[in-house]
Parts: sequence; C-alpha cells; structure tokens
Amino acid sequence: MSFQAPKGVKEYVPPQASTFYAIRGAFAEMARRAGYAYLETAVFEDTQLFARGVGESTDVVSKEMYTFTDRGGRSLTLRPEFTAGVLRAVLEYGLHRGQLPVKLWTHGPVFRAEAPQEGRYRQFYQLDLEAIGSEDPAVDAETIAVAWQWYSTLGLTKVRLLLNSLGCKECRPIYRARLQEFLRALDLDEATRARIEINPLRVLDDNRPEVRAQLEGAPLIGDHLCADCKAYHDRVKQLLADLGIPWEDAPRLVRGLDYYTRTTFEFDHPLLGAQSGIGGGGRYDGLSEAIGGPQLPGIGFGLGLDRTVIALEREGVALATPPRCEVYGVALGDEAARVMFKLVSDLRAAGVAADMAFGGKGLKGAMKGADRSGARFALILGERDLAAEAVQVKDLTTAEQTEVPLAEVVDVLKGKVQ
Repeated sequence: MSFQAPKGVKEYVPPQASTFYAIRGAFAEMARRAGYAYLETAVFEDTQLFARGVGESTDVVSKEMYTFTDRGGRSLTLRPEFTAGVLRAVLEYGLHRGQLPVKLWTHGPVFRAEAPQEGRYRQFYQLDLEAIGSEDPAVDAETIAVAWQWYSTLGLTKVRLLLNSLGCKECRPIYRARLQEFLRALDLDEATRARIEINPLRVLDDNRPEVRAQLEGAPLIGDHLCADCKAYHDRVKQLLADLGIPWEDAPRLVRGLDYYTRTTFEFDHPLLGAQSGIGGGGRYDGLSEAIGGPQLPGIGFGLGLDRTVIALEREGVALATPPRCEVYGVALGDEAARVMFKLVSDLRAAGVAADMAFGGKGLKGAMKGADRSGARFALILGERDLAAEAVQVKDLTTAEQTEVPLAEVVDVLKGKVQ
C-alpha cells in the first residue's frame, strides 16, 4: 500500500490502544467523582480566538498552529490547546450564568506543527479539565489533586509536581519591568529581543542552551509577588500538603501560553528525557476578558495522553484492561453457525464479551482463532450437539471440556466469567 499516516501523527492500534482507552476511562471516573461534567467542543475555531487568548507572542500562535482559509474566506485553526475553546463554549452557551464554578472536562486530538519526536507529535491527545468562575485557592488545589490522584491510580510513582505563581495584574507589571531590564542586557537574537518587549516571561521558557545559560541570574517572580498573591500561593500549597500531595517550588516555571496568572504548575516525569513534561496548567483570570467576555476567573490543565502512555511503559506499569473476548464460538456446519450466531448475540446482551469464527472454518482453524482471541472459553457446536440441544464448553486454560444444555449456556458462562 502506498498510503501512510501523516508524519507526526501518533496512532494507537491493539494492543497498545487498550492502554490508551483504559487511562482515558480512569480519568473520566476521577473527574466525575469531583463533580466535573463532560463536554465536546469544536476541533477547529476562529483563528482570532487563539491569537487573542493564547497570545500572539507565543510559539504556539506564531509558529505551530495549523491555520487555513475555508471556502467562505474565514480563517480557521485546528485547536492547539483546549482552554480557549472550552471558555468560548461556556460563554456562548451561558453556562457561567448558573452555579459557579462551572466544572468541565473533555478530551481529544490537539494539533501543533512541531518537529516530530518521541512524546512530541503534530497530532497528539490531551485530557482537559477546567473550573471556571471562582477565584479560590481550594479550587486550584482541587484541580491539581484530580490530576495527581489520576496519575497515582494508574500506578505511576515517579511523577513530580512543579509549582509556581505568576502573580496578578497588580504585581506582574513591576516584575515585568525588572525582567525586561535584565533581559535587554543579554546577548540575544533579534527575535528573542522582540519577544522581550511583547512578553518577557516567554524568554524564561526558552529551552535553547545558549539562552538558558544567560538566564541564571534573572529576577524571579516569587520575589516580586504582592501580599495577596503570596498569601494565595501559600494557601494553595497548604491545601496540597493537607492532601498529602508533594510539590517542588519551580521559580522559573512560566508554561508556554500567555493567559496564565497566579497558580502555575507542571507534572514532570524524569524517565521521559527531554520531553519530561506530561501535563500542566494554571490559573487564567484574564482570559475571558481577552476573548471579549466578562470578568470570569478560571483554572485548568491539559494532560498528555501520549506521554502518559510512554511514562507507564518506562515505569513498567501494565494496566489491567477488560478482555476483548471472554467466550469464542466454534460452529461446524451452516445450521450450527446460525445457532451459534444467536448464542453469541445472547451472550453479549448478558454482558459477556463474545466472538465467533466466521467464514466456515474447520475445527482446527477455528480453534486457532479461539486461542488468538484471548478468550477463556470456547463453545463448540456440531451436528451431534444440535441433535442433543447442547454445546461443548471448553476451558482454554485447563483444556477441560463439559457439555451444557443450549438453554442454560448463557447463564452458566455468565457465572463463570463475572
């Protein structure tokens, strides 16, 4: 075949796909228990939503977005992140006019035009959770706790929580001026110098060794927080400590998007090398106003499904996943195949994962299919079994075989596999 998946697109096929499905399901349950409702948002949005929300000075907007003009002449962009689209939906459908905070979660593919490498793809998958409409340290701590407990539930033991505060509209301008003064004295390229004037915090997020070496003496935001921001940050840390969630102060952590304020965090996994960040987020109290909405504080995160799968593999964690098939039907002859088809359907209706051999295979070929299916039991039905109104139930782990009346086989197998 001459076709392949586009470069930089991560796809999941069995058996790895079962792990992907399991970790997504575990998060859905964690979010449900914490009172977060599920929503689906558009995969593409008006380009200006991301330009105004994420920030035109960010690499995401300036270099990495998949933007196209549709047949109506509108500029649209495949979502490079979830938060702006989720907040747009909250405002568009008036969810913020009800109980606050609005607590939502979603998941799906996200798109960025990056150089593909392990853990960094052009189409990748995220779990997103947002709490919109409340400025309360407890909401910040709860948000972080949902993600931390999810990682713990999966069995990951090496995840680190990096924590910082980026201040507010009162103290950030003072820090911004100090940082600009420091950065202007460095030996930086023209593009980076331009960034200093637009959003100097973005320079702190630069991973190039020649830039990072010059940032050692940069002023830290933590030294410039106002009294309210410091008290807020201390409260978040205390609440996390009450939950037994360890954190590490990360005074240079700024994340990659412009909308973050106050609480900012990242989940890091040391076994992933250069792409060690497996999730993160923060507070975005000015984002609603930036996209034309009312003043509406919020906090949220995006967790990388792809990197979580890699982290599980690196730690050697094998998740328990439901079997694809528990009972496999082997029918010998047309009439037996017709009866087996109905029997398999009845097993599925009873909650048993069941499949059967198709295509009129002989006994040997059909039993090979039973072994490959991973089923624990095989049902063997031939002409003599039909005459006796019975079916042979073979335990594929012990090779023990028993005859069971057709009328009882669903109940018998349901009792064995559940």
